Amino acid sequence: MDPVEKVLRDSKLSKSQVHEVVLVGGSTRIPKVQQLLSDFFNGKEPCKSINPDEAVAFGATVQAAILSGNDQSEKLQDLLLLDVTPLSLGLETAGGVMTVLIPRNTTIDVTFDIDANGILNVSAADIDRMVAEAEKYKAEDESNKVRIEAKNGLENYSYNLRNTLDDEKLKSQISEDDRKAINDKVTETINWLDANQSAEKEEFEAKQKELESVANPILQKMYASAGGAGGMPGGGVPGGAPGGAPPSAGGDQGPKIEEVD
Repeated sequence: MDPVEKVLRDSKLSKSQVHEVVLVGGSTRIPKVQQLLSDFFNGKEPCKSINPDEAVAFGATVQAAILSGNDQSEKLQDLLLLDVTPLSLGLETAGGVMTVLIPRNTTIDVTFDIDANGILNVSAADIDRMVAEAEKYKAEDESNKVRIEAKNGLENYSYNLRNTLDDEKLKSQISEDDRKAINDKVTETINWLDANQSAEKEEFEAKQKELESVANPILQKMYASAGGAGGMPGGGVPGGAPGGAPPSAGGDQGPKIEEVD
């Protein structure tokens, strides 16, 4: 009965508001199906005066009469059939989560034409308008993209650091004081991220450099004590410097940082 429950939920109707239950399709002749429907609607018997194989044709006839506008029957005057989107439409966001933009059963705007197969047709004028709007907001979109990349980079670096510290193979190679220093800074950074989702690109980058200034010296020392890159899984600072101590030549230079999304 899941499909029936879904129909009622989407139409925002209760069982008591349903006047007739019309059977559609040959499988509705099965006695068990009819019994389940009757039990679901608190004993209401399904309408059997219409042949289940012809029910769709009856509906198509009514729709044709409405569209033609020639039938002046009083029974059709109070009947309103709206074209709606059968499925929710949306975009995939971070983590594979769908963000719904147009919920299912939303009435279709007359500007759009959706046929029986769910194909959306947009006129050339609408396409030109959308292209013009896309060009108009291109710079703003690019700026927002760079900001989001900086935010994701800081977030990934923070969690990679935390995962590195939790690695069983590394726990014996870093002191409790150093571990606490990094953990405290990572927690502070993640809390800041949660409270500043709309910060600017420069703010995210500054926070990442601040976190790196605490983490990199400790991790470099840990890598050196492990015998260089060969002693560490992956051979590098998460989201940051390659594994091993920096070369002696140019020792005044800090570690080379590679941002990885």
